[in-house]
This record gives sequence, C-alpha cells and structure tokens, in this order.
Amino acid sequence: MSKIAMILRKAPYGDINAAEAVRHALGAVSDDMEVSLILVDGGVLLARKGQDDTGTGFTNLETTLKDCTEMGVEVFADNLSLIEHGLKEENVVNGVKVADENAIAALLKEAEKTMIF
Repeated sequence: MSKIAMILRKAPYGDINAAEAVRHALGAVSDDMEVSLILVDGGVLLARKGQDDTGTGFTNLETTLKDCTEMGVEVFADNLSLIEHGLKEENVVNGVKVADENAIAALLKEAEKTMIF
C-alpha cells in the first residue's frame, strides 16, 4: 500500500486549498492508499469543531473532514499551530490527532509522496 502525506497550511474558507486537500485525501484513501493529512499553520482551523462558514461562499468542510477520518485518513494537527490559533484539543473534531513536530517529521519521512496545499 502506498503512503502519501498531504500537508494543509491554509485556513479553510479563504481559498480552495482546504477543500482540495480533503477531496484529494478522500480520493487517495478510496484508491487504497495510506493517507496522512497533516494540518499546520492556518490549516489547523479545518479541525475546529462547530465551524461557521456563514458568508464565506464556501461549503462547510467539518463534515468532509469527519468523512476523511471515518474512511481511514489519519488526520494530524500540529500542536504549536493549534496553540498559535487559540485552539485546544477539546475544540478539535473527533478523530483528529494532535502531533508534535517530531511525529510530523516521522510521517513525512515514511511517506512515498507528499502534497502541499
């Protein structure tokens, strides 16, 4: 089974990067790939519970992120980025794992391919 790491650095609802990241993650896991979706910088905001997309013109991605975890995508949120954006672990969607920089480095090292959004 191929391993792929997808890094999301952009906050949801400002552009299409978050939507594309979860779309690609779902596609890859459906194709029997082992997928790690790694949320860093503003990307950790995708993991926030109770997202409000009102007035953004974008589709709410919280449900899609939950679909990812239910289908087998491993989703990781960078601990330092969570702190930087004022998010605590209890404010993160169920199934998202909080990881430090060493764990994220290990995921990237194990991946055969890496995509950055």
